[in-house]
Amino acid sequence: MIHTGAIIYVLLLVSLTGTSASSIVGGKVSKPHSRPYMASLQYQGKHSCGGILVRKDFVLTAAHCQSQGDMMVVLGAHDLSKVEKSQQRIKVAKLFPHPKYTGKYDFDIMLLKLKNNATKNKYVKPFDLPKKDKKIADKLSCLVAGWGRTGPSEPTSNVLKEGTEKILSITECKNVWTEHFSSDHMICTTFTKKKGGICQGDSGGPLICKNKLQGITAFTEDKKCDNPVYPHVFMKINFFLPWINKIMQKLA
Repeated sequence: MIHTGAIIYVLLLVSLTGTSASSIVGGKVSKPHSRPYMASLQYQGKHSCGGILVRKDFVLTAAHCQSQGDMMVVLGAHDLSKVEKSQQRIKVAKLFPHPKYTGKYDFDIMLLKLKNNATKNKYVKPFDLPKKDKKIADKLSCLVAGWGRTGPSEPTSNVLKEGTEKILSITECKNVWTEHFSSDHMICTTFTKKKGGICQGDSGGPLICKNKLQGITAFTEDKKCDNPVYPHVFMKINFFLPWINKIMQKLA
C-alpha cells in the first residue's frame, strides 16, 4: 500500500506523461539482508519508494518520490511488515531534488540528507558511487531490487525482491520512448516476466551492473510494468556524479 500523497503525485505524473513511477514482477525474494544498501522511503509508516544508501548520511532516490508530509527512511530491512532488530529508522532532514527536475521524465533524481547518521553494520552498508563515466554494454545483465508491486494490479511486497534486466540499445529504446528518452542521462532495459523487473513502488531503487551502481529506477509504462514491449528506464548515475558529489561535499 502506498501512502495517499504518493498516489496523488504518481497519478499527476501519469496525467502529464502517460507513464508511472516504478515491486518487482517475477524475479525472486532476496536473501535476507544481502542488499544492505537498500532503503525503504516511507510516509506515515507506509512504503512509498526505494532508495540507496550512498553515504552514512545520504540516500539516493528518484525525484518523483517526494510527497507531502515527513519522510522516514528505513534501513536494514528485509520484511517491512515486521519490526526487525536490524532495522534503522531515520528521519529525512532535507530533500535535494535535481534542480532541472520538472515533474516529468528528465532529471528524475534526488538526494536525501538524513537527520542522523546510519550505523554501519552487516545489515546497513552504503553502496560506493561509481568513480567516472563508463559506457555500459548493451545486453549486459543487471540487478534490480525493491519492495514495490508484484504486478500492475498487485499490492506492494512486504519482503525485498530482486530481478534481472538487460541493458537495451539506445536505438531500440528511442523507438518506444521517442523524445521522452534522453540517452545522455538515462539507461534503458529489457526484461522477461520470469527473471523479473521493476514496477510501481520500486522507484528510486538501484540498477546494479557488474557490482557497480549504474542507475536509479525512474519510470515504466503506466499499468504495463510487466509488458516487455515497454522498456524500463533508469536515471544514469554516472551522468549525475558532479551534482551528487557537489551536494555531498558541501554537507560533509
